[in-house]
Amino acid sequence: MAEESQGTVLLAGAANLAIAAAKCVAGLLSGSTALLAEAAHSVADTLNQVFLLTALRRSRKPADDRHPFGYGMERYFWSLLAAVGIFVLGAGFSIAEGLRAVVDPEPVERLAIVYPVLVISFVFEGISWLRAVRQVRREARAAGISALSHLREAEPAVKTVAFEDSAALIGLVIAAAGITASALTGEEVWDGIASIAIGVLLIGVAFTLGRDNKAMLIGQALPPETEREIRAIIGRAPGIVGVIELMTLRLAADEVLVVARVDLDDRETTGAAVEQLADRVDREVRAEFPTVRHLYLDPTPDPHGSSD
Repeated sequence: MAEESQGTVLLAGAANLAIAAAKCVAGLLSGSTALLAEAAHSVADTLNQVFLLTALRRSRKPADDRHPFGYGMERYFWSLLAAVGIFVLGAGFSIAEGLRAVVDPEPVERLAIVYPVLVISFVFEGISWLRAVRQVRREARAAGISALSHLREAEPAVKTVAFEDSAALIGLVIAAAGITASALTGEEVWDGIASIAIGVLLIGVAFTLGRDNKAMLIGQALPPETEREIRAIIGRAPGIVGVIELMTLRLAADEVLVVARVDLDDRETTGAAVEQLADRVDREVRAEFPTVRHLYLDPTPDPHGSSD
């Protein structure tokens, strides 16, 4: 997964770098604020690809004494910085330039340059977007869930690329609409309005990515239905009377910690049998949920009697 994610990020980064240069030149030559806003968007996305590549590289560091569960959380930290980059560089510049253009509008010129750049940018952004979407769909099929459900829990780098590229495609449509409206009506204010709309779009993307990565950094459990399935697997094991408490924590998109307090049948689980039981439970849970990398059983008598 990590290698495929790195390829997705590299493709997005290369596309954004080339597109940013083309948009910037076309925006300066034409005077289009909306196109300059899209150029700022692409510059922010390019910087974000650096953050995401850093996240993928650093998260692969092996566990050590100070970080016994590894560095998987690094992915969420750097992805959070990417969300901040979208907000500050992309949304901030777009809205500021849009407001300036509304107050003091300037004519949009050289449309023969503007439209080809918009079309080429849409094609390159579309290629990057398709790769991210295909990866999400492929991983969703493997997990037996819908692509939308998987996207909520997907690898942060791929999720960020998918959101960025989706926003880029929508932003290009908005920019084209604003430029066309300005050209047809002679009211240059539409170009500035398009720039503001692009900024608002980027605020929405930044907020969504920031919120999701913050939740992971704080410590987010698996979905309730998944926890119920894990609880059922543990509870079915011979020698376990009931699962008193189950706690899960996402350490990375493909790494989960599970801790279960269980009530054991003292007559059947003594000495070496407890160790064998723990090994069996670990195998059965991992067979059903490969992302569970750490599973710990805590034998605790249930003061209220057996549970499920």
